[in-house]
Amino acid sequence: MDWGADLWDQYDVIDKHTQSGLDLVERYIKFVKERTEIEQNYAKQLRSLTKKYAKRGSKEEQDCKFSNHGAFQEILNELNDYAGQRELIAENMMTGICVELTKYLQELKQERKTHLSDAKKAQQNLESSFKHLESTKKRFAKEWAEADKATQQAEKTESDLNATRLDVEKAKQHAHARTHTAEECRNDYAAELQKYNKEQNLFYYSEIPQIFKKLQDMDEQRIRRLAEGYCQFSDIEKKVLPIISKCLEGISSAGTKIDEKQDSILFIEQHKSGFERPGDVEFEDYSQGIKPATSDSSLNPPKVRAKLWPFSKKHHKLAPPSFSPPSPFPPGNHPLPLSLPLSKLQRSPLSLCLREFNRSVKPRISTLKILRKPCLPPAAEDFSHLPPEQRKKRLQAKIDDITKELQKTQDQSDALEKMKGVYEQNPQMGDPSSLEPQITETAQNIGRLRGELAKYESWLSEAVGGEESTNTINNNTQHGYGLYLKEKFDPQNIYTEFDDEFDDIETPIGQCTALYTFEGNSEGTISITEGELLSIMEEDKGDGWMRVLRASGEEGYIPSSYVKLTP
Repeated sequence: MDWGADLWDQYDVIDKHTQSGLDLVERYIKFVKERTEIEQNYAKQLRSLTKKYAKRGSKEEQDCKFSNHGAFQEILNELNDYAGQRELIAENMMTGICVELTKYLQELKQERKTHLSDAKKAQQNLESSFKHLESTKKRFAKEWAEADKATQQAEKTESDLNATRLDVEKAKQHAHARTHTAEECRNDYAAELQKYNKEQNLFYYSEIPQIFKKLQDMDEQRIRRLAEGYCQFSDIEKKVLPIISKCLEGISSAGTKIDEKQDSILFIEQHKSGFERPGDVEFEDYSQGIKPATSDSSLNPPKVRAKLWPFSKKHHKLAPPSFSPPSPFPPGNHPLPLSLPLSKLQRSPLSLCLREFNRSVKPRISTLKILRKPCLPPAAEDFSHLPPEQRKKRLQAKIDDITKELQKTQDQSDALEKMKGVYEQNPQMGDPSSLEPQITETAQNIGRLRGELAKYESWLSEAVGGEESTNTINNNTQHGYGLYLKEKFDPQNIYTEFDDEFDDIETPIGQCTALYTFEGNSEGTISITEGELLSIMEEDKGDGWMRVLRASGEEGYIPSSYVKLTP
């Protein structure tokens, strides 16, 4: 089927049909644009949601050690990566469909305009030829009528008996001239008719079919290109489905990795004090002879250690009582005494005991309703103010921090020594003596850190060796149980010692592994391959991109969702 052969007389229909096709392309472009806006808004809302529920602060970071807390953070991270894939879908749809189809639509409009203009021009040429044919035909008809009239006039003159021979001869010459002119017009008309028929055949059998065939090819190409755009609408999303599936699998994996038993064990390890449980309360016999006290001064027994009440609220302490009887409870806030001092009871009758109860015990019962801020003593450097188990954990954590800081400082020292060697071999690059202050300072830091490491290791050894004797702890250091010292040294400051010559030296802040291959075609991006180990130079700041360094020294930005952090 061919438009030129079957629709040779349907110019207006073809015009409307091709215009309708262009309108459909334009509608599809608008549809995809609105879809990309929906994807972008969806991704933006997902990122805002993950940012809102992401935990911040040391307290919340400590909670993340529990598997159920950490799993929720993993879910937020996976959801953030999922949002990045939605943004990628929107970007690919905009560039692959909207931009390309818009450019193609402009080309179609220009091509259609050219073909229709050629058809109109051919139609105008045929109409002009037909008008000239009609003019020649009318002239022939007029001349033939005049010749016929002249011939009849000559015959009439010849048959007239009164006409002279001269009149007859003149009438015949006039008729002959008219007949000759009519014959010439007849020949002209025949030539124009032949010419018009030829042009008409060319128009209907060659020009119009060719033009309509071009319009048909253009329209079919438009349909094919639009069909590809329809497929792209699905293929673009299919390409990121593996990554989206991994994000969803990561969310499921986060849920399956939760271990409630391990969380309980971790909670116990974090808060286990190491104290022994209280012993039985001894029976105090009042039936023996008790002598009345001679003065109130006998009510004040020697001070003994107080124990922490295991169920008291943290950071709250009751008002100090007038005397402190031995308590069977763990160190902490003072519990309500259940008996008077033994030295008093041995000399007092029962009435004196009741009197003493009303005087000293009842007022302290009222203090249970009033909680005051604790007055904490300064924390000890060796964490001796903590329970045994917590002290060991804090000492071990301190040793780990000092070890990491020592390793970084040692690496810094090695780098300075290498740089000094380079300067000595290439003086034009720098003065080796300018590095001496930094080398000296780094060596001093190494010595200081080694001394601190040995000190904390000795304390840890003492804590581990004296674990059984830690049940007897001074009460003055028990009020601050549960509080921790701020870190004395900040490991992140070890690289701030370089002078201005090396301000441009950056240190990787972590490692990651590429999950997928990425082609960095735009400015500022780099290409990575699946499984490649990368150094993180700049973390994702919420825009879905992070700056990394390859082993080859190439540095640039990549999508954050294409890599996995390496512990």
